[in-house]
Amino acid sequence: FFALGRREAAIVGSAVVLTLTVTLFASWAWGFTLNRVSLFALIFSIGILVDDAIVVVENIHRHHALHPERTLAQIIPGAVDEVGGPTILATLTVIAALLPMAFVSGLMGPYMSPIPINASMGMLLSLAVAFVVTPWLARLWIKATPAAHGQGLSARLLPLFERIFAPLLGESSRYRALLGGAVAALVALSLALPVLGLVLLKMLPFDNKSEFQVVVDMPAGTPVERTAAVLRALGAYLAGQPEVTDYQAYAGTSAPINFNGLVRQYDLRAGGEAGDLQVNLLDKSQRHEQSHAIATRLRPGLQSIGREFGANVKVVEVPPGPPVQAPIVAEVYGPQDEGRRAAAQAVRGVFERTAGIVDVDDSSIADAPRTLLLVDRRKAAQLGVPQQAVVDALRTGLAGDAVTWLHDQSKYPAAATLMLPPERQGDLDALLQLTVRGSAGQPVPIRELVQLTDTLREQPIFHKDLLPVNYVTGDMAGKVDSPLYGMFQMRGALAELKMPDGGALGEYFIRQPDNPYAGYALKWDGEWQITYETFRDMGAAYAVGLILIYLLVVAQFGSYLAPLIIMAPIPLTLVGVMPGHALLGAPFTATSMIGMIALAGIIVRNSILLVDFIELQQAEGTPLAQAVVRSAATRAQPIVLTALAAMLGAFFILDDPIFNGLAISLIFGILVSTLLTLVVIPLLYFVAMRQRAPSNPQPALQGEPS
Repeated sequence: FFALGRREAAIVGSAVVLTLTVTLFASWAWGFTLNRVSLFALIFSIGILVDDAIVVVENIHRHHALHPERTLAQIIPGAVDEVGGPTILATLTVIAALLPMAFVSGLMGPYMSPIPINASMGMLLSLAVAFVVTPWLARLWIKATPAAHGQGLSARLLPLFERIFAPLLGESSRYRALLGGAVAALVALSLALPVLGLVLLKMLPFDNKSEFQVVVDMPAGTPVERTAAVLRALGAYLAGQPEVTDYQAYAGTSAPINFNGLVRQYDLRAGGEAGDLQVNLLDKSQRHEQSHAIATRLRPGLQSIGREFGANVKVVEVPPGPPVQAPIVAEVYGPQDEGRRAAAQAVRGVFERTAGIVDVDDSSIADAPRTLLLVDRRKAAQLGVPQQAVVDALRTGLAGDAVTWLHDQSKYPAAATLMLPPERQGDLDALLQLTVRGSAGQPVPIRELVQLTDTLREQPIFHKDLLPVNYVTGDMAGKVDSPLYGMFQMRGALAELKMPDGGALGEYFIRQPDNPYAGYALKWDGEWQITYETFRDMGAAYAVGLILIYLLVVAQFGSYLAPLIIMAPIPLTLVGVMPGHALLGAPFTATSMIGMIALAGIIVRNSILLVDFIELQQAEGTPLAQAVVRSAATRAQPIVLTALAAMLGAFFILDDPIFNGLAISLIFGILVSTLLTLVVIPLLYFVAMRQRAPSNPQPALQGEPS
């Protein structure tokens, strides 16, 4: 509205509304539902869908201001034709950057597929609307007399860009070298931010939920009453927290199945030593902290109470992030069961000694005494006692047995259960005093029919891809809460461990050891594996998009050098993306990567508009240096308008805990790269093409050093 005028803004708005309406229909026809991802895809697309309409309307507006003596019917075809080629190419480049993401497999591919598909369909539809509906609306709504406030904007910008380009287009290459060095330094500094830890790399950010889970593991053999006492102590601590509304405690059994139960198999936990707390928080609108910050703050107090009772307390968020067993998972492989368990215990020791690693656990179970009752078959046969009778008597004493049924007026009969009193069920002597009847009807104590053998409880053996494995799990909390940094922090200490066979612990990142029976080895899994696969696949989609963009630009400009110039600002997006994440303290996530991929198409779009205008000016006989300056001054308005529209659309998803990485990438990446593109692309074109320019002397620019 402020840049073009009320009527022009109404045309753009109408075009966007029409495009969104048709895109919604196309999304429904494709089979998408209205959900969180598809809605965010439409919000993300708004900033891109407005580009075509803005470019067309702005060029009609500019031509109308330059040629007030001509009618709109005479102006519109030429104005649309002037930007038609670059607009089509620019739209295809955005689609080429986004669409390969739709073919990404694994975890993030199907989840994020509405974003590239909806955006690509919307871009095609917006192109049709921009070339069909927008000129028609312009013919109807734009005043026959051009508005005064929009005339001559490029003429007013021309002196500014002449002063900027004067030292850069001179004979001396000093200023160009300084600018190139400064840009390279900014890119290098942006890449260094993740290395220095100022920008954390993470698969997905923490969501802001109204609940979290406390998992309690007591020592083996703990009675359920003691587990319940621990839960009461933990519950009393939680009840004193202002953010906690209520909680549910489950002793001796797991909580009702939820995301953690499904993914981490917490729903399989049972026995007297198992406990669960489901903690409910105030609605996020009624508290200042996110659920992750609350869980991090409460974890030390909960674990301190748990240590007093000898319990292992883990605070697990719902959902905890990617669907993995734990954020940090170390898979320990080896030839022997006992050696593998010893290696896992050594790895667990490193986990526990590493600062920031919390909720440490492993797949082994604590050693607990076990008494085997073996039936003496010979003696039982002599006394005429069947082995099954001994087994039934022991089961009745331990768990009870329905010995008869009571039939009364009720619909179903009631069982009469025979069992030992609860206070004697754990008494082995009381169990052995039970009797069975022999063949002569005499009572025979079970003690005389069994042999007692003391041993230890058997360790579970887990397999992955048919290979025996022991797991060590943990999480990362504190100032740095990305599991990737905790994993790499432990590598030095793990390399110094001595294994049961005297060798060192092997280390694998993306595959299991080739021969796990040759020695002991560790393979990292958990969030690391999902992060690696996701960024690998999205990086491949990014590379495919860049190749498609290059081929499209080659086909349009008929040159192998021009596409390299046009694609040069793609690395400049890092100058905005990484510092933007550092400034807001946000991790660089998979959604941030989606924003970077979209930026490639958006920034190349701006470059195409600049280079196309330079070539149009040269075709009209304008010297190269003047064409370069005029391109920046003339195309600055549509480029800035489309950039502001895309940034404004991203602002509406900035406060979402999952998709804020996408918003940060778009806002800061577009802001910085757009400003740099207006200078860097014309300058690169001048440097690359000046030797091919006509040899006639070019007039000096205003402010150019002699």
